[in-house]
Amino acid sequence: MNIHLVESIIQVIRSLSPEEQAILEEKLFFDVAYPSSPDLITLALRGNSFEFLDDEPDLYSLDDGEPMPCP
Repeated sequence: MNIHLVESIIQVIRSLSPEEQAILEEKLFFDVAYPSSPDLITLALRGNSFEFLDDEPDLYSLDDGEPMPCP
């Protein structure tokens, strides 16, 4: 383990302004490495993952059942 490097990084972080520390914190803890919902949708559409559903019969329509009340 490189203790000197860790201590140097801590010193640099403490020297940052509060605004810079907030940006660093956001980058470290809130930048998620997971794909976004639009990315997943694009992947599913381009990958033809759900193409098998094209052959499924339409069992329901908008006229089926009772309307759900809006909150």
